[in-house]
Amino acid sequence: MSNSNTSNTGRTVVIVDAVRTPVGRKNGGLSTLHPTDLLGLVQKAIVQRTGIDPSKIEQVVGGNVSQVGAQSFNVTRTAWLSAGLPLTTACTTVDTQCGSSQQATGLAASLISSGVVDIAMACGVESMSRVPIGSNSNAFTKDPKTKAEVSLGKAVSKSYFEHYEFTSQFEGAERIADIWNVTRDDTDNFGLLSQQRAAQAWQEGRFDGQFITVEAPDLDADGKPTGTTHTVARDEGMRETTMEKLASLKPVARENGVHTAGNSSQISDGASAILMMTEEKAKELGLTPRARVVDTCLVGVDPVLMLTGPIDATKRLLERNNLTIDQIDTFEINEAFASVVLAWAKAVGADLAKTNPNGGAIALGHPLGSTGAILTTKALYELERTGGRYAIISMCCGGGLGTGTLIERI
Repeated sequence: MSNSNTSNTGRTVVIVDAVRTPVGRKNGGLSTLHPTDLLGLVQKAIVQRTGIDPSKIEQVVGGNVSQVGAQSFNVTRTAWLSAGLPLTTACTTVDTQCGSSQQATGLAASLISSGVVDIAMACGVESMSRVPIGSNSNAFTKDPKTKAEVSLGKAVSKSYFEHYEFTSQFEGAERIADIWNVTRDDTDNFGLLSQQRAAQAWQEGRFDGQFITVEAPDLDADGKPTGTTHTVARDEGMRETTMEKLASLKPVARENGVHTAGNSSQISDGASAILMMTEEKAKELGLTPRARVVDTCLVGVDPVLMLTGPIDATKRLLERNNLTIDQIDTFEINEAFASVVLAWAKAVGADLAKTNPNGGAIALGHPLGSTGAILTTKALYELERTGGRYAIISMCCGGGLGTGTLIERI
């Protein structure tokens, strides 16, 4: 089997642990935590859970989308230091839009497989409550002379429009629905399924072991800590719904569109981390390898449709590793919008029964830069729960990208 990560050196990359916070809803239980503290919780938790000497972790690669304000200044490094972890560990933060922490996972795995490091951590964080989506592309500063507030400029220059139309993600999702004949009933049914699966997963304890309980500070009306805390021990985005309730919601992008708040991802807060190393290093440290990182990829797709990346990423992973779609036991495809997953399933011939079996971003939430590592964590635990062998994780990304990871349970 070909393996793009290890073909040059033969170094096998294994996952020894993966952890996430519960996903908080907008202005919910996690919103009182500074993003650096939120990320630091999972960074420290994975160190404590494995018992590894943190100074042995040579690099940490983190994902974050809105890198401004509370999430600026290399949030991965600031979180690591704020958690009291060793200053000798190097950290960097990447922005691959929604796929940021999945790309961080791929980069960390590549550092190991190429021989640059033996041990690396991938992670991600997003506090959409504190740093709203789009904040970094609509930033302002004060003119040093006039003290007036001035814009830092637009993210896209005029030359971009010479090549491509600039569309919103909602419009991209609607065009995908048009092309793959996804109806409003289809998207609402999928939204309901996501909620039902997430509720069942929590009821049956399927998420046990993969999340940490978070103690977050209570804040007063001025945003200052009161000295008391509250506990967040469950994903906050889930809600009971019906097809009738979903059908009553108004479309967002188009008057007769198929996407609503009920079949699209939520604004959320959360963090996640994955600890990886060579197989030899795991044996040396007495740590149990739980999965092998078989392959990773990042693909470019039409930036106008924008959200078809999981189609090409899945095909690339299958072709490069001589696998068929039927050989994959679990898929975690980000539920940015229902049509993205439904179109992907049609295009690659995937079984929706194997796809997001414990609910996805529609029910659980989508804290942007941390979602990729959250999905990988979910996939790992689902393989262990079911005894499956392979999982594919993939995400669509703003700008027309698709992230992909193929893991194999050990």
